[in-house]
Amino acid sequence: MQHPAVTLTALTFRWPDGDTVCADLDAAFGHGRTGLVGDNGAGKTTLLRLIAGDLTPTGGAVTATGHYETLGEDWDVEARARAALDGVGLTGIGLDRTVATLSGGETVLTALVGLRLAGDAVVLLDEPTNNLDAESRRLLYDAIAGWRGVLIVVSHDTTLLELMDDTAELRAGTLRMFGGPYSVYREQLAAEQAAAEQAVRTAEQSLRVEKHQRVEAETKLARRMRKGRTDFENKRAPKIIMNQRKTEAQVSAGRLRTEFDGKIADAREHLARQTERVRRDDRIRIDLPDPEVPARRRLAELTDPRGGRHIVAGPERIALTGRNGIGKTRLANTLTAHTDRIGRLEQRLELDDELTVLETVGDRRAELARFLFRGDAVGRRVGELSGGERFRVALARLLLADPPPQLLILDEPTNNLDLGSVDALVGALECYRGALLVISHDADFLSRLGIDTWLLLDEGGLRRG
Repeated sequence: MQHPAVTLTALTFRWPDGDTVCADLDAAFGHGRTGLVGDNGAGKTTLLRLIAGDLTPTGGAVTATGHYETLGEDWDVEARARAALDGVGLTGIGLDRTVATLSGGETVLTALVGLRLAGDAVVLLDEPTNNLDAESRRLLYDAIAGWRGVLIVVSHDTTLLELMDDTAELRAGTLRMFGGPYSVYREQLAAEQAAAEQAVRTAEQSLRVEKHQRVEAETKLARRMRKGRTDFENKRAPKIIMNQRKTEAQVSAGRLRTEFDGKIADAREHLARQTERVRRDDRIRIDLPDPEVPARRRLAELTDPRGGRHIVAGPERIALTGRNGIGKTRLANTLTAHTDRIGRLEQRLELDDELTVLETVGDRRAELARFLFRGDAVGRRVGELSGGERFRVALARLLLADPPPQLLILDEPTNNLDLGSVDALVGALECYRGALLVISHDADFLSRLGIDTWLLLDEGGLRRG
């Protein structure tokens, strides 16, 4: 029997502010490829850092016992590096190139090659497809599909997660392993939740039955007591016998009530246990105001240096695509605006780490609750937040603007969102009545937005894709 590649034993980690990521966590990662999923803020990146040794556990231990690839001597490292780069499609990359001259996709793939050549027992990847164009993603998928060794990948990219042998879910400080890729995990979870919801309905019905039987029993007892009082008043039996019957009736009634109270308590406890099995995951809920954009009103104009041009008019939905480094973000940042009501969500979130959530967004406590910032959370400094939490702050600041933007420009908006939050964002944008310009390499996300116009930016300029 093969030993686990990574073992977590009573693993506990708390941040200095007391926030607990996990407590007494016991789990094991097997050999092969494992996708690590979970909501924003669940602690996925923190767990990777604990496994890597970048963070020291508050308690417990992490043990890695993965296997190593067999590598040649260092004399052939140049040949192996060339072969490895060619193997992931980087045939044009010279070994003397500096990393600073590489595109985002080339950098990620080169780093992956470096990890493979290093022969590490366990390789950890955190959102490796963020900011990668379609071709770079394809090369990365090919590299991971043929990976030999232990790989643990944190990602919200469902295509990447489908390449995994197993799926691990981090939720509420516990880690649960599912055999199979993301789709199998979702199917198993859906089946479990359907069964749990049915169990709750059955438990609720049982509780109603017990309560109904209690009412019927109380009704019968009341009738008997009334009859006993009538018999006593009419002196239908000697007083001593009537008193004895009264006492027996009271004892019987007490015993019956105790019995039904116990049954109802058991039914409530059973219902509570079944209810705990049903997930009530907290998701951001976004209701966007109507920006009142007339159908043909010009809002902005995109013009590239080669003369390509597109006018954004009315509530148009535009996807701007193209390879990494071609200038999509630069083009969006230099558009000619015909309205001052433009909201931007940049790839690199520009937030002041020293400000609180409330100071960043404004005194909008009720609305912030829909972005999962409730109670004392609105007083947290932005610099203390996770990547997903920072994104929610930036999103709230953008979408809660008054007056609402007539044109939203979203640059890779799904990079730091968990899959549930992506669903919420898609739902909000479905109801948005303004214009939308989205720069994204996330094909699944774009396919759900009802895009009207596909624009491709390449070496020839801007054109309809």
